[in-house]
Amino acid sequence: MKLTREIITANKGQCKLCNDIIESVHRHDYVKCKCGEIAVDGGKSYRRRTARDFNNFIELSEFTEEEYDADF
Repeated sequence: MKLTREIITANKGQCKLCNDIIESVHRHDYVKCKCGEIAVDGGKSYRRRTARDFNNFIELSEFTEEEYDADF
């Protein structure tokens, strides 16, 4: 059986307050915008977001899809 999974190609976001675009490039790379309102973490391994107010976060991450065979 074929399944698909999302592969992170760019893990980034933009702050609506300071317009800073930030990117986490490797696992445990916690990056904040210059005003400290938002942060991204996880690189291409996982996506973690933090924000004082998520209304100030613009999602800019990019993905591809990959097919793989189920092991069950």
